[in-house]
Amino acid sequence: MPRSPTPKKKPTTTRTRSKSSLSWADDSEIIGLEFELFTPVNASIYPQYSIGLHAWFLNCVRAVDPDLSAYLHDGESEKPFTISLLDGEIVSSGMNIQLSSDRIYRWYVTGLSSRVTRWMQNWVDNLPTHIELSNIPLKIQSCRIAYPATTYSQLLNKENIGGSVCLNFLSPTSFRRKKHHFPLPVPFNLFQSYLRRWHDFSNFPVETNDFLAWIDEQVIINSHQIASQKVLAGKKGAVTGFTGSIELSLARTAIQNPEYYRLFYALTNFAPYCGTGHKTTFGLGQTRLGWSSKQVQHVPDVASVIATRIEDLTEIFTNQRKRQGGERASEIATKWATILARREMGDSLIAISQDMGIPYETAKTYVKLARKALKEES
Repeated sequence: MPRSPTPKKKPTTTRTRSKSSLSWADDSEIIGLEFELFTPVNASIYPQYSIGLHAWFLNCVRAVDPDLSAYLHDGESEKPFTISLLDGEIVSSGMNIQLSSDRIYRWYVTGLSSRVTRWMQNWVDNLPTHIELSNIPLKIQSCRIAYPATTYSQLLNKENIGGSVCLNFLSPTSFRRKKHHFPLPVPFNLFQSYLRRWHDFSNFPVETNDFLAWIDEQVIINSHQIASQKVLAGKKGAVTGFTGSIELSLARTAIQNPEYYRLFYALTNFAPYCGTGHKTTFGLGQTRLGWSSKQVQHVPDVASVIATRIEDLTEIFTNQRKRQGGERASEIATKWATILARREMGDSLIAISQDMGIPYETAKTYVKLARKALKEES
């Protein structure tokens, strides 16, 4: 369940970073960590700051294990980690968002494979003093285990299963369906998402089509309380996602397939570690067990405005390029839209090219072409 808002600090309070040692079993395959962060002064950061958190984490990996970092960055399979957005009071400030020096911000990182959890053990024993985010030092006050270290076998063989389950989606969550965003917690999509990670990291293979057909037949939505939001996600583009809670149960006939019955509960318990949907390594799809009617992680107004602008521009550029067809045309349209929207809000081309991982000259060419295309549209 989401934590209640962190109270403002007292003027006399002095923060010190906790050095408490964390440890877990060497054979652990999955774990979730919570960091408490603070900024020494009020600071403004770009709404798409999850890019910076993503890059900082991979830089930490690269410093110790370059091969693992390359796999996490370039691997074609599912990513064996997730990171969250900052959980705390974040408000719009002009075209940026504001972090307050009198607030604690929580940040979550999970590992989904034994190789990553082993690296994370060394990491927490040698944590840096701060996270550098857009030249703002977020001090690391403490780190604790948020989701217990475990294994896929332990999840699968957990006792006392049964009954309804609740999932709470803290950050905007979405799926890809027919080349579009699909912002609804349909059981088929939920468990398809969990099963992809399970297949890649658990060594417990499942017949995907058969299991998902069983999910479609046996899983019942008892109740839900969800809302949709537009949000910036990853290095480019915008996503329409949902937040809120859902309660699921199984039909009485589900127990007739004990293997899938047990897997249903294993994947439900896996959800807080692996997240839901796509862009989970950029803060989307953060998932918790339990129901909550409280407001979840709020997307600042400026982030929604920029996300909407990127989405609108993407549609314009995609329609103009339809005759070319293919994934390449869609990808270029999204890049044009992202670069132009960020330039409209005052971002420098240097910063944009760095965030998106493209050469400066390419970004410069793209924004010129985007402006020309937009002028032709009008």
